[in-house]
Amino acid sequence: MSEYAYCALLLHAANKEINEENVTKVLEAAGIQVDQAKVKALVESLKNVNIDEVLKEAAIVSATPATEEKKEEKKEEEKEKGLEEATAGLEALFG
Repeated sequence: MSEYAYCALLLHAANKEINEENVTKVLEAAGIQVDQAKVKALVESLKNVNIDEVLKEAAIVSATPATEEKKEEKKEEEKEKGLEEATAGLEALFG
């Protein structure tokens, strides 16, 4: 089914209407055997969907884990820096 979703994204990116005729044409041009039931289901499911909003939300969601990971890395670096400073301070006292 993913080729049908990719087809819809391709049509959207090309500013073409996502309808049964266009989906069928794109899939056939790609050499994919078209299942008309899947085409109808895809077109129906996307009727009231704002694809730009969905893509924007997906981009935000996919960026969130990277941001969280960076925060964790920064916390680790701060802990290591604090440990190094403490070690340096002890060495100065007892060095």
